[in-house]
Amino acid sequence: MEKPWSSFAIILISCLFVVAQKNGSVVGQQFPAMFVFGDSLVDCGNNNYISSLARANYLPYGIDFIGAGPTGRFCNGKTIIDFLGDLLGLPLLPPFATTFTDRRDILMGVNYASAAAGILNESGKNLGDRFSLGQQVQNFKTTLDQLKSIIMDERKLQQHLAKSLVVVNIGSNDYINNYLMPSTYSSSSSYNPQQYADLLINHYTSHIMEVYSLGMRKFLLAAIGPLGCMPNQLATGLAPPGKCVAYVNDMAQAFNTRLMALVDQLNSNYTEAAFVYGNTYGLFTEILNNPDFYGLSVTDRGCCGIGRNRGQITCLPFSIPCFNRDQYLFWDAYHPSQAFNEIVARRAYSGGSSDCYPMNVNQMALV
Repeated sequence: MEKPWSSFAIILISCLFVVAQKNGSVVGQQFPAMFVFGDSLVDCGNNNYISSLARANYLPYGIDFIGAGPTGRFCNGKTIIDFLGDLLGLPLLPPFATTFTDRRDILMGVNYASAAAGILNESGKNLGDRFSLGQQVQNFKTTLDQLKSIIMDERKLQQHLAKSLVVVNIGSNDYINNYLMPSTYSSSSSYNPQQYADLLINHYTSHIMEVYSLGMRKFLLAAIGPLGCMPNQLATGLAPPGKCVAYVNDMAQAFNTRLMALVDQLNSNYTEAAFVYGNTYGLFTEILNNPDFYGLSVTDRGCCGIGRNRGQITCLPFSIPCFNRDQYLFWDAYHPSQAFNEIVARRAYSGGSSDCYPMNVNQMALV
């Protein structure tokens, strides 16, 4: 039976976290750790250590990353994960690839994301090596072995994992570097867009369930953004002026519809866990339709890139980027700017049900 003061206590704790916010950060941790799976949108340097064309360890990447410069993040500054970590009171997460040589602190989380990675193992192979979602889950198991040597008590380790946050942001490369490249991949001739979305969700579900089986209980599962609005896609000339490439966005939405349904299914089947759908697509579209409200003025081209929409060739080493970077939605041909990432992180943390369903990250911390 619920104690009469429990609801009041939850409200009080929530208020304390809000009051504790200072300079965009939260005093104290709301999750003991955060473990991140994904692609270049959230990669913090894993691809620096593998043979890949998908790297961002050179200027002008990181030009606004104070005190660090280029780290391997595909952005002018912080990623969504960096900002979310600030809000949760967590430090910058180490990339998995550095957790063996640098003796990095892994107790508060690890980032496994890899540029060019997809849900399917073959996605992104045109760019060389990458850690697919399946391999990222295997890398997570390696971290668990390391954690077992730090937290000797199995019960305490399970409590640590169950209270920690998992963020998954992946799927774009299964389209951009797979389905939409018919000269390299056969997927578009083997599946129609609906069948392909089903295929992706089936693989995605298997990987999420494997992470769940290892002890994780709190999941933020991010939607695929409107891929047809990226400078790289606009540069194809397949969209009317001022519009996005509609058929590409339709593909992303086919996946997102299934992902949201999966969240409902998982919350119904695993009531001791919390699965949250992060509506990146919806927020992205909202910003595109009303950029002035968010302090942005340029939404149809990259800040750093070459060719039409500065999106035909992405940001090359020592390119000169735009100067008003905080007014750009896109940093390069494929990736959003630091300004956009901060907006998304804040909405994921404290936004309404249209941003995060059925709860936001701040609310999930109290579950």
